[in-house]
Amino acid sequence: MAWEGAGSGTSTAAVLVLEDGRSFRGRAYGAVGETFGEAVFNTGMTGYQETLTDPSYHRQVVVMTAPHVGNTGVNDEDPESKRIWVSGYVVRDPARVTSSWRAKRTLDEELAAQGVVGISGIDTRALTRHLRERGAMRVGIFSGDAIVGDADMLARVLAQPQMKGANLSAEVATSEPYVVPAIGEKRFTVAAIDLGIKGMTPHRMAERGIEVHVLPATATAEDVYAVSPDGVFFSNGPGDPATADHPVALMRAVLERKTPLFGICFGNQILGRALGFGTYKLKYGHRGVNQPVQDRTTGKVEVTAHNHGFAVDAPLDKPSDTPFGRAEVSHVCLNDNVVEGLQLLDQPAFSVQYHPEAAAGPHDAAYLFDRFVSLMEAERA
Repeated sequence: MAWEGAGSGTSTAAVLVLEDGRSFRGRAYGAVGETFGEAVFNTGMTGYQETLTDPSYHRQVVVMTAPHVGNTGVNDEDPESKRIWVSGYVVRDPARVTSSWRAKRTLDEELAAQGVVGISGIDTRALTRHLRERGAMRVGIFSGDAIVGDADMLARVLAQPQMKGANLSAEVATSEPYVVPAIGEKRFTVAAIDLGIKGMTPHRMAERGIEVHVLPATATAEDVYAVSPDGVFFSNGPGDPATADHPVALMRAVLERKTPLFGICFGNQILGRALGFGTYKLKYGHRGVNQPVQDRTTGKVEVTAHNHGFAVDAPLDKPSDTPFGRAEVSHVCLNDNVVEGLQLLDQPAFSVQYHPEAAAGPHDAAYLFDRFVSLMEAERA
């Protein structure tokens, strides 16, 4: 394997090895050791703290396309969960100085404290172009004593499991139910199925007077209706939706009762499967905060936040008949025509593939939480 890239950052050497044999040499960033996952790239210039703590990135090594990362350090208010979920982190130029009054630690310190192995000082543009051309693939990062012979490192990468076929939501979901109270007057109760939920999602609902009962990924229909919900929500999460048979069965039970339903990201893929559509793996996925999506119900184009490597295979040109009535594609990505939302026309259920809760922004799609409230208002009336 040929080494590529100039090292920078700490004095400890690090190597990134892709499953097709291409490798990059740089310097350790965060913890020293070895890590493995699926190599993906994120095009966001801000919000790295939310990215790192998003459970949907479980078992993924995230390559940041923005050249400077870590400028604002790490604080204790912005995480989307209680820990960093990425398997590894790849940056070109780590910030030398943290310049935010909110910062408590540097990003390098936080990665090291949580045992996240990273690499800095490599040509992330070349790596991103490679992933765009060849597709997301398995990768390993090795630093310090973990650096061994080229053939041995590549063999360790090839021994790792693929993301296709991975069933991961139960690994990141809560094990016990908990409640996020409504902010101000309580108007509705929602049962939220945690498949890898981000902290900002129940907060966005709480802002609208919703008391959110967050339930484990293993929740049953009996668990859902024990909280007497006005609506049911299915969250984002990691892994291949083709393996998510239990959430699909649960969603069908909710659809049979015609309870207002809203899904985000993995929840959109679950709705697709529940309606009888297939899902497939994208070549390199959508990850970032600058993806253009059109709401086909209004014609409006939104700039949106994404993190998904799988998509729903549904027809764009006409409504489809499903066991739960007619369904149509409500949102579409203007970059590549990937399905970005579904809605039922004969009962109150819809979903989007992107992230309207987007804590770091943009906030163009925040209206979708209001749309969920409107469904529950109409059902109550």
